[in-house]
Amino acid sequence: MEPSNCDLSVVVPFYEEEAAIAPFFAELLPVLDRLNAAVEVVAVDDGSRDRTFERLRAVHETDPRVRVVRLRRNFGQTAALAAGFEHARGRTVITMDGDLQNDPADIPRLLEALEAGSDVVSGWRHDRKDAQIHRVIPSKLANRLISRVTGVVLHDYGCGIKAYRRDVVSELRLYGEMHRFLPAIAADRGARISELQVNHRPRTLGRSKYGITRTVRVILDLVTVKFLSDFSTRPIQIFGLFGLLVALVGGALLGFLGIERIFFGVELGGRPIVLLAIVLFVTGLQFITFGLLGEMLARTYHESQGKPVYVVGETLDPTPLRAPE
Repeated sequence: MEPSNCDLSVVVPFYEEEAAIAPFFAELLPVLDRLNAAVEVVAVDDGSRDRTFERLRAVHETDPRVRVVRLRRNFGQTAALAAGFEHARGRTVITMDGDLQNDPADIPRLLEALEAGSDVVSGWRHDRKDAQIHRVIPSKLANRLISRVTGVVLHDYGCGIKAYRRDVVSELRLYGEMHRFLPAIAADRGARISELQVNHRPRTLGRSKYGITRTVRVILDLVTVKFLSDFSTRPIQIFGLFGLLVALVGGALLGFLGIERIFFGVELGGRPIVLLAIVLFVTGLQFITFGLLGEMLARTYHESQGKPVYVVGETLDPTPLRAPE
């Protein structure tokens, strides 16, 4: 993101939402006009095959504050948000869905929550207007799981309307289905997270692009987030610990079997436990090796790219001492 005098960027990903473009901007732009701030809207067309881009271009031609980024194909919501963050120039960034279910009237309240001291304000669809069976209930279960695993407790990780300080989004590197974990990723880098109840409206135009099949991908990405958060700079602590435990179990079994064979003359041939002991011992050594290789890769990655292992929030420097006269 390039520095500018823009106060607020509203990033909105669109995918085949041609019917929602006109009413969306008819509702959003008057809200932004009342903010008395330098604003822009970064509309990201995520490879739509309908007339979404043409409708966005028409809005841009009538209001130059609306900037349009068109992706070559459909890369998914995470990639669309990453493109929006990259092109946003505001000191504050707000994300919204373009399907009219988020209420632009919540934007001033999100900004107030940021000014109160938060770095990220996540919307909470307290009275959600979606189907209970395949949308609301799976979402509630996912939110509890994500909160438990990441330690960042939120009621609604999947809510599209969120507010960020610029320095938070400038540090994010997104892929997969990581967009729903943005508050947890930001919290891992020291950001202060808060939650705000927002209005949610039933979908009246277009069709939902989400389904229960995304659950598996979300779970796999949650494992990735947890690993990167806790062990990306010390992989030996997860691979090595597991490998050590497995190797100890395998070694203990081998020792026990060895004592039986040497001192009691017990035949070991054809006993499945012998193979199990060998497999456990060798597997444990392999996991320890994986951990050591991971340590080498992590060190190479951080040193070659100059990637810091910490994030500075604030520095209080002492007043320089004057040289004695």
